Amino acid sequence: MSLNDPQWGNNKGGNQGPPDLEDLWRDFNRRLSRMFGKRGGGGGELPPRQPLNFRMFGGGIGALVALILVIWLASGFYIVDASQRGVVLTFGRLDSITEPGLRWRLPYPIQSHEIVRLTDVRVVEVGYRGSDKNRVLKEALMLTDDENIINIQFAVQWDLKDPKDYLFNNRQPDDTVLQAAETAMREIVGKSKMDFVLYEGREQVAASASKLMQEILDRYQTGIQVRRLTLQNVQPPEQVQAAFDDAVKAGQDRERQVNEGQAYANDVIPRARGTASRLLEEANGYRQRVVANAEGEASRFKQVLVEYNKAPEVTRQRLYLDTVQQVLSSTTKIVLDAKGSGNLLYLPIDKLMQAAGAAAPAAAGEAAAVPRAPSPSLSGEVPPQLDKSIDSRSRDSLRSRERGER
Repeated sequence: MSLNDPQWGNNKGGNQGPPDLEDLWRDFNRRLSRMFGKRGGGGGELPPRQPLNFRMFGGGIGALVALILVIWLASGFYIVDASQRGVVLTFGRLDSITEPGLRWRLPYPIQSHEIVRLTDVRVVEVGYRGSDKNRVLKEALMLTDDENIINIQFAVQWDLKDPKDYLFNNRQPDDTVLQAAETAMREIVGKSKMDFVLYEGREQVAASASKLMQEILDRYQTGIQVRRLTLQNVQPPEQVQAAFDDAVKAGQDRERQVNEGQAYANDVIPRARGTASRLLEEANGYRQRVVANAEGEASRFKQVLVEYNKAPEVTRQRLYLDTVQQVLSSTTKIVLDAKGSGNLLYLPIDKLMQAAGAAAPAAAGEAAAVPRAPSPSLSGEVPPQLDKSIDSRSRDSLRSRERGER
């Protein structure tokens, strides 16, 4: 239905549709004319101007003011996430630090707030940007204690521990972390040797630089916490890379030769120690044997001395006989009794020695099983075996005598 249709907006017979726009527009103009002192009649004559009456605004202005006040107060609500902290400022001065949740402050311009992310880990790259190939030599080249230049690229991960210090003591936190990291690394590298930084001391250098960097940031009260410092690349400058590779190869050859020498030493030294230990044991055994033999001889001599003191004549005679027997056992002589009564006592000592030499191998096998015959007593007693041999010889000599007399 068109707006020009005379039936549009006709409310006769009840509220069947929306009001007529033309009537609303006329009513609005009429009210506006009354407000500024005009009359609603025709004729084109202007009625006398009446003073402005603000009471006409009435409840409309009050409702508008109330609505604006509600909106202004509602602007003080804000939300703080679990990983964040809210910092409330009163006319630019720190008022309080709020915890996570729905919070409210006085609206602007009385109070304002800043949301600070605490647990978000930020990364600062020193010596490079983005990748190792995009180097920043001004930051990467450092001088070691032995006056060598090395190229160090590392990254620092950090977050916040104090929102207050972070907001009010820092203007450019990334630059602050970058400068503190470079300062700490240069100090640590300047106190270390080149080989130590390149090889065995990389982890120690990173840990020391991280600790020193944290001390610098705490001294400046930045509210920043260093989480980790990672060395991305450590190498000598490109201009001396070839010479450095040769030096590295020479060092590796030296280490290899040292390891081979150590392996040879580990093989030879234990065997030499074993041989030395064996010789020592043999020497100790020999010493104990000699000492035991000497002690036995000394004990035997003491026992002989005791027996000699008991019967000197018998012991002397027995020693003489033993000595004569020992001396004559290595000679081939015949003993004759020239002082007897004409009877000849013939002792074929050479034959007896040969018989004794033939019987010696047989007797050696039985020596382990048969106990050794006791030595002659120092009191003059003769062992039974010697007595039997003497008796048999005496009987043979007597028979030969009897045959001679006959």
